[in-house]
Amino acid sequence: MPGFTKQSRLADALGDPAARAILERELPGVINSPLFTQMNQFPLGQVVAYGGKFLDESAREKLWHELGALEADIPVRVRETTPIVPRADYETEDVTRGSATVRHPDSAERWDVFEVLLEGPSHGNPFVDVELTARFSAPGRHVRVGGFYDGDGRYLIRFMPPQTGDWSFTTESNARSLDGVEGQFTATEPGQGNHGPVRVVDTFHFAHADGTRHHPLGTTAYAWTHQPLPLQEQTLETLRTSPFTKLRMCLFPKAYLFNTNEPSVFPFPKNEEGEFDPKRFDPEYFHLLERRIRELGEIGIEADLILFHAYDRWGFSDLGHIADDRYVRYVVRRLSAFRNVWWSLANEYDLVRSKEIADWERLAEIITGEDPSGHLLSIHNCFGFYDYSRPWITHCSVQRIDVYRTAENTDDWRTQWEKPIVIDECAYEGDIDQGWGNISGEEFTRRCWEGAVRGGYVGHGETYLNDREELWWSKGGELVGDSPARVAFLLSVMAESPTGTLDPLPSDWDVPWGGVADRYLLAYFGFGRPRYRDIIRPPGAHYTVDVIDTWNMTVERQPGSFEGSFRVPLPGRPFMAVRLIAISAQ
Repeated sequence: MPGFTKQSRLADALGDPAARAILERELPGVINSPLFTQMNQFPLGQVVAYGGKFLDESAREKLWHELGALEADIPVRVRETTPIVPRADYETEDVTRGSATVRHPDSAERWDVFEVLLEGPSHGNPFVDVELTARFSAPGRHVRVGGFYDGDGRYLIRFMPPQTGDWSFTTESNARSLDGVEGQFTATEPGQGNHGPVRVVDTFHFAHADGTRHHPLGTTAYAWTHQPLPLQEQTLETLRTSPFTKLRMCLFPKAYLFNTNEPSVFPFPKNEEGEFDPKRFDPEYFHLLERRIRELGEIGIEADLILFHAYDRWGFSDLGHIADDRYVRYVVRRLSAFRNVWWSLANEYDLVRSKEIADWERLAEIITGEDPSGHLLSIHNCFGFYDYSRPWITHCSVQRIDVYRTAENTDDWRTQWEKPIVIDECAYEGDIDQGWGNISGEEFTRRCWEGAVRGGYVGHGETYLNDREELWWSKGGELVGDSPARVAFLLSVMAESPTGTLDPLPSDWDVPWGGVADRYLLAYFGFGRPRYRDIIRPPGAHYTVDVIDTWNMTVERQPGSFEGSFRVPLPGRPFMAVRLIAISAQ
């Protein structure tokens, strides 16, 4: 057998005793780093380039010679090569069409989940053997919705009615008993707290379907639904009193720093050989996930669902394109009727080595084709940006591009892509040894303000280490940092704008300005510490002036009104802002 090459996976080399011994000797930093042992899909060439940066050229040549001389016994990863087509003969001719028992409510709120339950056949593997769809109709409106198998002979079709009034539906299926089932229901006016799904408005901002402004001041708890139930409940309790309106979370479990525990349930069940079976899904997993999505919605939080990521020790990041397509289709059919869902095609897509741009484009087409509700959809980067001009991308989900500077680029990115800028990771408030996870609360708050006055939205994360290794950024639990209260204060300042949003305004060379032109203007000084600021406005325009301490969360109204050229006294400490509100706008 050929030896290990630069294209071999790190996981395969670590699984071979001889190759592992070589790596332990020559690259101890790789073996001892939880970063690389968890990112097992990396090619050895990239691992050696990073972990072997102190090896000279001759040592590198020796390393590759030794690895290449081994007889690499790499397990063969079997991938499906042909999609499974639903069986035309799944039910015999003697089964009456439309004979399945059907249950559904008589009414559902607009933008709520209307669910049709069909009790049908369970032989074979209904997850792949049966195709089920329904056509929902109202005056002037027709919507196709995909159904799915929920186990134990249960088939579900979920629909989020986009308008009030009377609706009817008819099913179509290759299973005779599920084909041609009909029903009716009434979509009623939305109840209190039901503002509908979030959409992009005014090019760079967001609002719910009923027009209620949405500020995606989000946080991250990647693997919170993969933790023990008491910790999940604690996470929800924390979120109830937090200012956050969006939560980034993974469908697949995560294996990474401070993430070594094994979940109790997975999206796929295991087969008799103890391997995950991507041809089936585990309803228990999805029932819990759906419960958590509903609970987030009840407290006003959007669930930003991450479909793929690279931090994987189970093989979910490399299932093959047929299994990937099936998984995405199933997930979207199950969850697209929940109004508080956003789709994130991947977290750090460029670390998922098993996929190329064509794969992401194909998966995005599945999402847009299977989601009749048209939820927000993006993809998140690590190093290089995805092409956010792609028509299926509704907003830019951005990661830091520099240890220090990220939010300062917001206005340039708005100009480049003409879409909302959501900086889902600008670094996290915390104290771990990674540069992305040890900035102070002051620095995180500064980055939020830098992004906000430039017309964007900066997301939160917290990585304070504790003895339980329950870091909020992944497992949830408790928030102990200083920034959440300051994020809430920023949200209140944004909401007081006449439009409820901030856009970049003509700025000074040293200070960014944002707000609503001539009506609501914010200057943010960041780490600058001026004792005063001279401001020039057009003659005849009168303003009140507020000095805002963004860290101590105070607003000090200056006496009188101001016009033309005037001086605003400041306290000579960092994290201050000045707000001008036009007298006529109050």
